[in-house]
Amino acid sequence: MKQRIDIEEWLTPEELARVRDAVRAAEKRTSGELRVHLDVAIMDDVLDHAAFAFNNLGMAKTQERNGVLIYVSVPGRKVAVIGDEGIHAKLGDTYWHDVLKVILEYFREDRFCDGLCAGVELLGEKLREHFPFQRADVNELSDEVSFGK
Repeated sequence: MKQRIDIEEWLTPEELARVRDAVRAAEKRTSGELRVHLDVAIMDDVLDHAAFAFNNLGMAKTQERNGVLIYVSVPGRKVAVIGDEGIHAKLGDTYWHDVLKVILEYFREDRFCDGLCAGVELLGEKLREHFPFQRADVNELSDEVSFGK
């Protein structure tokens, strides 16, 4: 019998805080928005489900269309990185795959928090390059890790 995975226990409270702090640190240097979303859904097409979560989280409503989501299917250890049209137009598919590769390298070692933080940091650098921080910038989306049920 398969053991149920409680995504709210997959990362400790301290690790969730580390991921949130990584998002905050990255967003201090960019007008872009980053989110990390953990889900219990097990699916073949993780990218399709990530796009669904992206929309449900309101990520397509940022002013510059520069939101990026790291989506994790916790039970399957599947990850997708998806960016809105503003940032995707500047980076293309190859960059998302490169970030995904780094995250998955950590996941293979069961270092989930480290993988998420590394992914956030890489994404933050690219967002900063293409969407530098503006004085009037406001945080349009929550920095907290979100959970699907």
